[in-house]
Amino acid sequence: MEEKYANELVVIGVHSAKFPNEKYADNVLLAAQRYELKHPIVNDAEFQVWQQYACRAWPTLMFVDPEGKVIGKHEGELPYEAFDDLLGRMIAEFDEQGMIDRRDLGLKPEAVAETALAFPGKVLADGPGNRLFIADTNHNRIVITDLDGQVQAIVGSGAEHFTDGDYASAAFNHPQGMELVGDTLYVADTENHAIRRVDLAAGTVDTVAGTGQQGHDRRASGPGTQIALSSPWDLAHHEGILYIAMAGTHQLWRLSLADGMVCPHAGTGGENIDNGPLAQATLAQPSGIVVGSDRGGSPILYFADSETSSVRSAGIDPVTGRVATLVGIDLFAFGDRDGVEHHVRLQHPIGIEWREGDLFIADTYNHKIKKVLPLTRSVQTVLGSGAMGLHDGAGRLATFSEPSGLSFAVFENGRQPLLYIADTNNHAIRVADFEADEVRTLEISGLS
Repeated sequence: MEEKYANELVVIGVHSAKFPNEKYADNVLLAAQRYELKHPIVNDAEFQVWQQYACRAWPTLMFVDPEGKVIGKHEGELPYEAFDDLLGRMIAEFDEQGMIDRRDLGLKPEAVAETALAFPGKVLADGPGNRLFIADTNHNRIVITDLDGQVQAIVGSGAEHFTDGDYASAAFNHPQGMELVGDTLYVADTENHAIRRVDLAAGTVDTVAGTGQQGHDRRASGPGTQIALSSPWDLAHHEGILYIAMAGTHQLWRLSLADGMVCPHAGTGGENIDNGPLAQATLAQPSGIVVGSDRGGSPILYFADSETSSVRSAGIDPVTGRVATLVGIDLFAFGDRDGVEHHVRLQHPIGIEWREGDLFIADTYNHKIKKVLPLTRSVQTVLGSGAMGLHDGAGRLATFSEPSGLSFAVFENGRQPLLYIADTNNHAIRVADFEADEVRTLEISGLS
């Protein structure tokens, strides 16, 4: 809408924070830069504007005419077509009355510093292959390095487009989670609403699911390239099936790599934290997913359900599988508290990883890495002081800034695994050596 009606529409964002971490002006600015917003934003930390406009839902849209009068209100998401039609009619009506002032407002967003990585969202380590895959999210590319940070290849031109081709000509739009299957890297191309396939041997990129447009059908199924997806955020693979954390529709989906068919796996599409059979459960913006095992050793999906600040599981079997909650209570229960079961409080976790019976999560808004024991449903902090910053050193003293992705590099020579962390707001990849109790920042060589 801002692009189409650049001379008629003024957007003012009012940020009434749900989570405590979102109330700080510095964090609001970082979020605006991460999502590349160009309009002014009010940090309504005390809900004063929210109350004055009698808001009840995120988001709420208030329509204000050229004279400053509120002429409409809409709660919840508004589909593009309906939004476009409404604004078009408003503009025509006010133009007839000569009320629209098209002069430039002269507003300039604060400049964003140039960094080698820009808000990296996810990371994937390949120990045996000595490779590290970095979703360089705001540079719209995948950076491939060795585990010591030496660049091997860059996948994507950096342009914000939806283009297949070789590494240099292919284009992504804010990619996030990745999964390696053989010599093929699958990428959740989040803002293209697509799953992309990177052939690492041939050096090419193509699309296996998604149309490039955001989908709203929570029950759609069919050939992957004909089905519109909605903000896929992370990927996990098991026996030929790619599981997708579909944040936009509050669901998990699955994609068959054999025939390219895609369909929902878990969640009705309603936003909540209801457990039960896969098709009846509700999720809330799942943003991280990994394959682990249950009490009996059978494979199971674990996912970070971000908006409920919870860690949950989903069965693999599409008929008998169920959704359960390890830790987390509801949409408005969050904080920073280690412990057991319902005593635990997290704050908008995004990343999740599995290692020898334990889960590790990026407790994103608490700026910590925590370990979750599925058998006891207990949580303990293993990395991070909780302060927001960029400080290396001993694990519990290190600082992060909204870490969002985790991946263990597991080695075949008996060397202890290393945990790679996408430290999103620090524009950095961090490396945790649990044996040495040390966190360091990965120095990336050969990247402009």
